[in-house]
Amino acid sequence: MVKKTIADVEVAGKTVIMRVDFNVPLEIGSMTDDRRVSMALESIRCVTERGGKLILMSHLGRPQGNGFEAEYSLRPLATRLKQLLGGPVAMAPDCVGEQVEAMVRSLKTGEVLLLENLRFHKAEKDGDDAFAAGIAKLGELYCNNAFGTCHREDASMVAVPRAMDGKPKVVGLLVEKEIKYLGETIANPQRPFVAIVGGAKVSDKLGVISSLLDKVDTILIGGAMSYTFLCAQAIFVGSSLVEEDCIDDARAILDQAARSKAKLVLPVDHVCGQQLSTTTPIQVSDQTIPAGWVGLDIGPKTIASYITYIAGVKTIVWNGPMGAFETKPFDVGTRKVAEAIAAVTRSRRATSIIGGGDSAAAIHRFGLADQVSHISTGGGASLKMLEGKPFKSVQLLDAK
Repeated sequence: MVKKTIADVEVAGKTVIMRVDFNVPLEIGSMTDDRRVSMALESIRCVTERGGKLILMSHLGRPQGNGFEAEYSLRPLATRLKQLLGGPVAMAPDCVGEQVEAMVRSLKTGEVLLLENLRFHKAEKDGDDAFAAGIAKLGELYCNNAFGTCHREDASMVAVPRAMDGKPKVVGLLVEKEIKYLGETIANPQRPFVAIVGGAKVSDKLGVISSLLDKVDTILIGGAMSYTFLCAQAIFVGSSLVEEDCIDDARAILDQAARSKAKLVLPVDHVCGQQLSTTTPIQVSDQTIPAGWVGLDIGPKTIASYITYIAGVKTIVWNGPMGAFETKPFDVGTRKVAEAIAAVTRSRRATSIIGGGDSAAAIHRFGLADQVSHISTGGGASLKMLEGKPFKSVQLLDAK
């Protein structure tokens, strides 16, 4: 069901509570990656430039939930947001309470107030109704623009909009875009449709692969998770990472693929090292990896094969790197796949969807972010949406 967006409702003179995902990496109080802040700007301006008063709320990191912890404060986010917006951004000392309510009452048209980290209260992760009511009474309209937490049922995602019964509850423009690409495009793809699934842990991706086998034409597997699949085929993979407790699950996926119209493709060679470092000895191994060696990237034959698959697509979704791309020389497979996705997006006008997390980090690292159709802001949320699982946080919002 299509949901109303922040652009569909009148905000002039109204106080809008917007849940954003400002869970960004910080080092000594400074952001190392502000993409999630930048990608929220369109929805923020949709309120401030149309005469609304805006309250922003987010979590950051994993504080204990017993009160203020300086290392998890959102204050650096307020500073960065002020720079990006070119105007004042007030910082609240908490997310509920009399001080916060007083600051909300003093907000003027077009102004922004950022609440302090929601997870300084255990009640946030508990989905507590009383805590949610304290936030809900701050505004007249709720907007969910936090795709990265849409799969969660935290108080700010579910209990707050539920407490605002009778008031408008809408999605932000970022969430609207995520739903369009990860929901609608994948439900009705142009073909050929190829999915690339990688990363370290097969346990995180079993549901996604099983679901995609019913939707795609081909699934290309990479990353350390491929070694669990190879073990399920009784192929020796040396000292490579294998999730022993998932071997039977991997075998079940392979059986499902054999019955499916979709093709599941595993690496046929590997770039191996004796340890993960830039100075380790390396060698290329075919399907079997020698004892004492660790598979750390897909090999040249696999790269060439995967590029051929990618070159013919009209829709492609990528979730998870092909190897340990943060460490050279094991970045080659991930970089070549990223370049092939960008090339097919340009040349065939294919729709390319990058599923957040490490895939998003890789596409930015290789300077290709502006050459793909969509980069998701939510790793876990994008996985759940690819599995076709509904989000309660979105379901309870107003339909168009």
